[in-house]
Amino acid sequence: MADNKGAVISRSELLQMSSDIVSSYLGNNTVATSQISDVIEKVYGTVASLAGDETAGLNMEDNPAVPVRRSVTPDYLVCLEDGKKLKMLKRHLRTNYSMTPEEYRAKWQLPADYPMVAPNYAAQRSEFAKKIGLGRRSGKATTH
Repeated sequence: MADNKGAVISRSELLQMSSDIVSSYLGNNTVATSQISDVIEKVYGTVASLAGDETAGLNMEDNPAVPVRRSVTPDYLVCLEDGKKLKMLKRHLRTNYSMTPEEYRAKWQLPADYPMVAPNYAAQRSEFAKKIGLGRRSGKATTH
């Protein structure tokens, strides 16, 4: 693999390498039965990324943490990636998943108007902005 820089590794070769690594690891370490699938997934993802596989982010089940319909409530949004309840989703996506709102919407096939801020929180911020006078033009408009 070192001298064949342009070589393409097939999925079956990736699986074989991953299974060899996992077998060796499990033979020398104690791992709970419930964690074996996590070990397999992490090893495969790492091997695939090292091999330059575009599908390296192997999420065997790319299902949302909660149903999309239940992800928007008046007081919070539920992140479909991890199930966390948040008032503002944009920063959480950027810091934890390096995703933009557009990428998030595309990944989960959400409409373009899917909110990134909880409705009640947005209304509260809007009311506060109006109260302190943001968005209004000052009375000193000059005309020449």
